[in-house]
Amino acid sequence: MAWKIDPMHTAVEFSARHLMVSTVRGNFTEVSGELDYDPENPGAARLEVTVGVASVNTREPKRDEHLRSADFFDAENHPAMTYRSREVRAVGGERLVVQGDLTIRGTTRPVELDVHVNGITRSPYGMRVAGFEATTTINRKDFGLNWNVALETGGWMVSEEIKVTIDAEVTEVAAEAAPAGA
Repeated sequence: MAWKIDPMHTAVEFSARHLMVSTVRGNFTEVSGELDYDPENPGAARLEVTVGVASVNTREPKRDEHLRSADFFDAENHPAMTYRSREVRAVGGERLVVQGDLTIRGTTRPVELDVHVNGITRSPYGMRVAGFEATTTINRKDFGLNWNVALETGGWMVSEEIKVTIDAEVTEVAAEAAPAGA
């Protein structure tokens, strides 16, 4: 079954430690993608997601501009990050593990998503929708996001470890009508 990400009901969020004592959270407001998913055969699922990095929002315009710069995402030269699944494993209950490739700033690395299937229902408008929650942790330096400042007291201004949470709602894509005479 083919599904499309509903960007109005999907959140791609991240958090990083700041000055080693607090957590800064942000999100991306531009997300799109497609999912091939059959709840009867989750291992055959395929996923492709694209996130516009210029849509980063941490509620601080100066920080957001710095994140868009060449110090971090380099949005001018690398406007999107992508994730493409390679393998999906059902691991019990409503839990899936997705192995895939994350590309940021032109660098691709394997990333595993821990996914919870929230369920499938029908909206009041008659469309089938499904919900998923995915989490992972990445090292930003693996993707060339190296900027940092050493602190006098030891440690760094921004953690290398970034926690990512994705709450996705997808809408089933209606099968195209069969051609006349078929």
